[in-house]
Amino acid sequence: MPGERTRVLPVLVGGGQTIDRVGDRAGDPASGREPLALMEEAARRAAEDAGSDGRLLGALDTIAVVNIISWDYGNAPGILAERLGCHPARTIYTTLGGNTPQTLLNHLCDEIAAGRSEAALIAGAEAFNTLRALGKNGHRPAWTAARPARGDAWGDARMGMSPLELRHGIAKPVVAYPMVENAFRARRGLSLDAHRRELAAYCGRSAAVAARNPYAWFQDGKSGEAIATVTAGNRMVGFPYPKSMNAILEVNQGAALLLLADTAARRLGVAADRWVYPWAGVDVTEQWFLQDRVDYASLPGVRRAGAALLETVGRGIDAIAHLDLYSCFPIAPRLSAAMLGLAPDTARALTVTGGLPYFGGPGSNYATHAIATLAARLRADRESFGLAHALGWNLTKHALAVYGGAPPPRGWQRAGGAALQAHVDAEPHPSIVETPAGRGTIEAYTVLHARGGEPERGSVIGRLAGGERFLAALPRDPGLLEAMEQAEQVGRAGTLRQ
Repeated sequence: MPGERTRVLPVLVGGGQTIDRVGDRAGDPASGREPLALMEEAARRAAEDAGSDGRLLGALDTIAVVNIISWDYGNAPGILAERLGCHPARTIYTTLGGNTPQTLLNHLCDEIAAGRSEAALIAGAEAFNTLRALGKNGHRPAWTAARPARGDAWGDARMGMSPLELRHGIAKPVVAYPMVENAFRARRGLSLDAHRRELAAYCGRSAAVAARNPYAWFQDGKSGEAIATVTAGNRMVGFPYPKSMNAILEVNQGAALLLLADTAARRLGVAADRWVYPWAGVDVTEQWFLQDRVDYASLPGVRRAGAALLETVGRGIDAIAHLDLYSCFPIAPRLSAAMLGLAPDTARALTVTGGLPYFGGPGSNYATHAIATLAARLRADRESFGLAHALGWNLTKHALAVYGGAPPPRGWQRAGGAALQAHVDAEPHPSIVETPAGRGTIEAYTVLHARGGEPERGSVIGRLAGGERFLAALPRDPGLLEAMEQAEQVGRAGTLRQ
């Protein structure tokens, strides 16, 4: 309970990361390593980072593998355990979701604090770059064959989009996130030009962080202006995001974390100068489907969860020196920052890695890289704090935690509790009209572009005169779609036809 010191402290003792730049860049994609090999290397690097003499991996009682999209191993944690030469009592394989690494770490901190675990490994990897390069050459990878899975996947397995969203082409993140971006711009009263400058500044700062990160996929440090400028090589994808503002999934990256009880860390000889302390964590979901949100310029769940988290650790957001706010698209970290009490155009770096468009977006495992990087920052700055935020689906599932270089005086704590989620679930949300007609007003929108760069289709979420919400597709009129990008459309009224 808050206020009570736990008998055992969870301590993060090692973080390992790996990147494989072979793929189609070296002309021999077959030499690229599979996700399992990247995970194994990351796990061994995490043990080295902890200063382990070899006993640490053998002492693991839990191995948890974050969902892998690029290859189905069936029993990925079991195969990884064999390759590491350990025999954990428990293995975990998770469901899909960018929130998963932090959600999993929060859970394992609970387990350690309660005495149900002493030594846990979290690992994940993707090798989409190699997979795609092989596919281009007509080859299927000769990677480790799947074994029968053991039990159900851990986590929330619900789909992140509704049938209505699927019907109207709004379900994919490449559509949903730009829609929210446009709504957020309109709520703040920004002009299109001012908004473009804000996006350019944010993206330029993130790319500069990636340029200094040896594990980042893109290290060219593009300027914000280059990222925001539409060219043949940087086509518009979903207005207002050119390609360089979208998360890059085609990477080969792996990361792993070692989480121990402080008692086990001492017993295994892990020096205290390797320890980083999770202080508190929280998990929350917004209204599950995008169509049901109260509006598209706020995240009530993140606002409540962030406030509860900061209250639990007794620090304001300005006292958190190091931030990594999940950044699949520019709206995600900036809207989350606003919910945490920062200005959305803050000049603060909102990432320690460079973010998913520049560091890379290795499926559900990005946050494992972010936490490993945060831990290294905190070791070098023991008086400071770091905050990690991870999310899944369309700004739906959120996990946050505060980490410190010094031990928490009250031990590991869970922020918020069940009441927090109950408050979020009780937020008012509009009724949905599935076959709308008559006049409606736009709340959120985007224009999607074809691979050749031309506008192809548009999607709208809006309100009818009675306040009911509707989803709609725009007519496939090139002139109309081009005009939609030249002036603010939020608040504009139009006629709906079936």
